[in-house]
Amino acid sequence: MSYESEYRRSIEQPEAFWAEQAQAIYWHKPPQKILEYANPPFRSWFADGETNLCYNAVDRHLDVRGEQTAIVAISTETNTERVVSYRELHREVNTFAAVLRSLGVGKGERIVIYMPNMAEAVFAVLACARVGAIHSVVFGGFAAHNLAVRIDDAQPKLLICADAGMRGGKVIPYKPLVDAALAEAQFSPPHVLIVSRGLDTNLRYIAGRDLDYAGLRAKHEGEQVPCAWLEANEPSYILYTSGTTGKPKGVQRDVGGYAVALALSMRTIFDVGPGQVMFSTSDVGWAVGHSYNIYGPLIAGATALLYEGLPISPDAGIWWRLCEKYRVRSMFSSPTAIRVL
Repeated sequence: MSYESEYRRSIEQPEAFWAEQAQAIYWHKPPQKILEYANPPFRSWFADGETNLCYNAVDRHLDVRGEQTAIVAISTETNTERVVSYRELHREVNTFAAVLRSLGVGKGERIVIYMPNMAEAVFAVLACARVGAIHSVVFGGFAAHNLAVRIDDAQPKLLICADAGMRGGKVIPYKPLVDAALAEAQFSPPHVLIVSRGLDTNLRYIAGRDLDYAGLRAKHEGEQVPCAWLEANEPSYILYTSGTTGKPKGVQRDVGGYAVALALSMRTIFDVGPGQVMFSTSDVGWAVGHSYNIYGPLIAGATALLYEGLPISPDAGIWWRLCEKYRVRSMFSSPTAIRVL
């Protein structure tokens, strides 16, 4: 079936079309209602279905491709490469979820994540999805005021941050930005969970508030946390607009419709399937990063290539060398980034 014919069917027979697409993901409770339009202009998709984004991105792949690479996290800033199989991803996400659970995080809680493109950012996002928490990832390039605005709006149960990121060979400490944001914000979460990369040599913890992820990880390593089954229209995450036209607006995504749409886009737009490699050059803090650095490739059973660094460092050929080395099936970038090359 051609893309054009599928598109026409989606317009002419939306319920039948999306009922078929819904079969591409796992449902704990398969939906009987496909589309409800009782409250125009709002639509409700798969309203009586129950599923979980983390289960679809991780657990359901274990029997068939547990040893397949799920994530390749590359940093030309720290000169590191980390390869994570689906089985290892499952272990790391469960451990992170156990840490969240120990801190009282559960279904419906909001979690702010302030981290660069690193494997632990993916673990944190998926751990939130696993326990039914609503993650809100903030782009690591935002200053303290931008972070404070988002904290006040989301009112998170927990803030997760890296000790630092890097840009052009320069260490950018995140923790002082977090401290400044919390000093400015009207709302403050009970705890800040710090994932240290050993980059900030002046890292300071505030007693009673700040927690070291490494210590909690060691304590909870190996624990198993069951997936929280969510109704399809419950929220999965909040992502804020940039605020160029006023106060940043929180855009809320659902669970079921989002997963189904991602599965379809991976197949029909990016032509990426199980075992193939997807390279999105976005930051995890942007919409593209959520969908095509993390959820989309993993839901498809593919490998997500995660990149931290400038597109011209060490030279303008770095992205193309990565495409060649990892046999990238589909690369997703922006015209601005390509022009830099």
